[in-house]
Amino acid sequence: MISRKLVTFALLLAALPTTALAQEVDLKFGGQVRPRFEFREPLPLPDGGAETFTSMRTRLDLRAGLDDNLAAFIQIQDVRLWGSEGNTLGDFSADGLDIHQAYIDLGKAENGGFMGRFGRQEVNFGGQRLVGAVNWAQQARSFDGIRVGSGGSVGNVDVLAAKLQDNQAGGVEQEADLVAGYGTWGISETQDLDLYWIYDHLDDDEAAPGEQQTNRHTLGARWVGNASRFTYRAEGSYQTGTFGGTDISAFMFGGRLAYGFGGKAGVTLWYDYLSGDGDLGDDTLKVFDTLFATNHKFYGFADLFLNIPLHTGGRGLQDMAIKGTYRFNPEWMLRLDLHSFHMADKGPLTSGHFGEEIDLVANWKYNRYLTMSAGVAYVFQNDGWAEIGRLTKDMGWVYLMLDAKF
Repeated sequence: MISRKLVTFALLLAALPTTALAQEVDLKFGGQVRPRFEFREPLPLPDGGAETFTSMRTRLDLRAGLDDNLAAFIQIQDVRLWGSEGNTLGDFSADGLDIHQAYIDLGKAENGGFMGRFGRQEVNFGGQRLVGAVNWAQQARSFDGIRVGSGGSVGNVDVLAAKLQDNQAGGVEQEADLVAGYGTWGISETQDLDLYWIYDHLDDDEAAPGEQQTNRHTLGARWVGNASRFTYRAEGSYQTGTFGGTDISAFMFGGRLAYGFGGKAGVTLWYDYLSGDGDLGDDTLKVFDTLFATNHKFYGFADLFLNIPLHTGGRGLQDMAIKGTYRFNPEWMLRLDLHSFHMADKGPLTSGHFGEEIDLVANWKYNRYLTMSAGVAYVFQNDGWAEIGRLTKDMGWVYLMLDAKF
């Protein structure tokens, strides 16, 4: 048995460098505990059953300001399902433990200066329609790479270079890279214009000859602004290049118009169009790919369109929605979204109508550290979902989540 004196000595020894370090650098600790219960019935095909589970995200992070132009950040994350270890005493391997972020910040992207971020990091561009961290997912998304940004009085520019897959790593057989440039310019006091280019590349040695490479370019613009109680957004993207040896010609556009009622309530009209492919066997791929988007925040909280084009059967998507919010007080807010989903190009299918979805979410801010939320979604299935083998009857989904941050 280890003596109490030895344990005390070890703790003091570990604390000494930390105390000395704290006198030289600016240390900021943080963390998060986020358990979430979910029930869903039925699951999308081919499963078709029901599921009930509780997942949990646990994070600890440390940011060290080493001088005015240098900082380091580390974020450790554990994601698991309750009961997944199977033995309350015998399993202590922490299979879900990972380094979610670990990077070095050098410089400052202010007043025309440059800042570089080097390492594993979350990336959010614009509204996260094409590149986002997917915070709803307990594991979230992070990239291994370099991000360089510059900011000024008119706008800012970010350039990202990320390594998605490296066949020199164990268990990885492909090479994949991502390069992107994203710029935001303030064209007036109430309007911003974003311009972006995203390039993703894949080498797949296991694919058939002629289908081994993907070289895809996504170019687009996003315009946001406000006038009196109105806010608006318009966005469009075009994809070209090749995917697995097939030429790409696809596009997306969308818009929203929102009106706020004196800070208490708001209503938003919403429309998105993602091109589809009516002939999946021809020599041009016409279906738009949402790449690394945070699709949960756009296409219904039931998450039937997380992976586009896979979850639309390659037929594209039209999302017509009306969304409303009501804030009872600074702590309580209620949100109601109504979606109608249709294919962009049904091709030879008999129906291009996926169905409708109703989402209702309530948020309660207990204090500055803890937020509680609950939600329910009901999906009215139509023939389009059945024809692509995704859903053959109505679906219900319920969740309850606590989110403590410090």
